[in-house]
Amino acid sequence: MLAFSAKLVINTKEKTSAIFDSISTDNKFYPENPTETRISLEKNKLHITIESNELSHLRANINSVLRLVQASSDSVESVKGRNRR
Repeated sequence: MLAFSAKLVINTKEKTSAIFDSISTDNKFYPENPTETRISLEKNKLHITIESNELSHLRANINSVLRLVQASSDSVESVKGRNRR
C-alpha cells in the first residue's frame, strides 16, 4: 500500500455501467499516471481506489476522475435528451 489512498463509491443509477466503460477505458490508456488507480463496477456502483506516494498526485487524480465521471454522466444525459425528441 502506498502512503496516501482514497476510495470513491459512486452510484449514478442507470448511467453507472456506461460511465464505468468510459472512465475505465481512459484509465487503461494512461500508463504514465503517477497514481495507482483501480476502477470496478460492483452492484451497480462504481468503486474507485486511488493510491499514491504524493498527496498532490492523489488530489489531482481524484479531481480528474470526478471530472471524467461528471463529463460521462453529462454525455449520457445529452444522448438521452436527443433520443426523446
